[in-house]
Amino acid sequence: MGYVSAVPVPQPRAARAAVPGGGRRSLAAALFLGALGATVVLLSAGQIWAEGTASVGGGSVAVEADGGTVTGVPTALAIVGLAALFAVFAVRRTGRTLVAALLTLSGAGAALAAVLGASDRAALDSEAARISGDTAAAVAGLSHTVWPYVTAAGAILILLAGLLALRFGKSWPAMGGRYERSGTPRAARKAPTGDPDRPEDLWKALDRGEDPTHGV
Repeated sequence: MGYVSAVPVPQPRAARAAVPGGGRRSLAAALFLGALGATVVLLSAGQIWAEGTASVGGGSVAVEADGGTVTGVPTALAIVGLAALFAVFAVRRTGRTLVAALLTLSGAGAALAAVLGASDRAALDSEAARISGDTAAAVAGLSHTVWPYVTAAGAILILLAGLLALRFGKSWPAMGGRYERSGTPRAARKAPTGDPDRPEDLWKALDRGEDPTHGV
C-alpha cells in the first residue's frame, strides 16, 4: 500500500487560480483608479477655483481662492480614501468590507464637496474683506474655473475604486495571510531543524503539516 501524504500538493493550475482572473483585473483597476483619483484631487485642490475683484481705495484689486481655501473637504477625504485603499489589503472579511465602504464614501463625499465648492463665493468675499479692510465688502466679477470639476472627477475615480473593492474585494489577497482564498498554500518557509525524538519538536513539525519521520 503506497504512502499517502496528508500535506496538499499545489498543482500549477491551482497556484495560478489563487487569485481568479476577474479578481486580478479588479484589483489592478481599483489600485489604479484609487491612486489616480487621489492624485488628481490633491493636485487640483491646490489650483485656483474662483476669481474676482475687490474695491480698494477707489480702485479694484484682483482676488482669487484656491481649492483649499474654498473647501478643505476634498483634500482630507482624498487622503482618507488613499489610506483606506491600501488598508483593504491588511484586513479580511467584515473588516475589508467596512474599509471598502469607507473608500467609497470618501470618494462620494469628496465629489459632492467639490461640486458644491464650484459655486461658492464665501472664500472670495472673505478675501475681499481682508484686502479692503471692510468686513462688509463683497467680491465683484465673480467667476469660477474648471478645477472644482476636475477635483470632482478625481473623486469619482476614488468612488469607483471603492465600488470595485466592495464587489470583488473578497477575492483579493491579504497581506500576511498564509493561504489564499482558494486554499492553495503559499510557498512555505524552510522550517527550522529539530530533533524528531523530542516530543515538543515532533508536535511542532506536525503543526506545520510536515512528516517528522521523513528522512529518519
